[in-house]
Amino acid sequence: MTEDENNHYESGIDEWRKLPVFRQGVVILHLIEHIIEGIELEDNNPNSQYKKALYQRYTQQMMDNAILIPSAIATAHGVDLYDLKMENATVVRKAAREIIQDSKGLLASGYKDVEYLDLLGDAIEMLRPIFARWVQTFDATQYIIDRWGLFNPVGVNFDDPAQLKNIDPNTLLNNLDEDDNWEDSDDENLNN
Repeated sequence: MTEDENNHYESGIDEWRKLPVFRQGVVILHLIEHIIEGIELEDNNPNSQYKKALYQRYTQQMMDNAILIPSAIATAHGVDLYDLKMENATVVRKAAREIIQDSKGLLASGYKDVEYLDLLGDAIEMLRPIFARWVQTFDATQYIIDRWGLFNPVGVNFDDPAQLKNIDPNTLLNNLDEDDNWEDSDDENLNN
């Protein structure tokens, strides 16, 4: 890698950290960390053990989803193709919605610090318009047809015969890094 390529690569690494949508995702992650740190159940009676198991289930799911949000945003920022960006955006939306559902489950399980869940709900509501503006920045002209039909730009059909003719699989393969030698390793695996 040349020095110019390395500088471009290194400058691109931190670009996603500056995105408002990423920063709001980190806020959500930190709120969930604080919620988890604040839960203390040390009583050994059976009801407390059940409550502890519920708390652990809900908070683990909340943490898993909170980690997904900034991760999927960074991944979307690192790709050019519209369908891949939209796929990662869908992960963000789903994770945010599941955090809300799990926070409701935590509340129903007896979690008493409602103000923290309110803050979390507010943070996710703040994420929503930032997220929507971020998705609008995706370049719909940079795409490969999504044959599953989920993430095609408006007007692009998953089975449009005219669009199918324009796809050259050799062009896709030629864009792969020649040093990877993935074809050779796949052939060896098929023969074993």
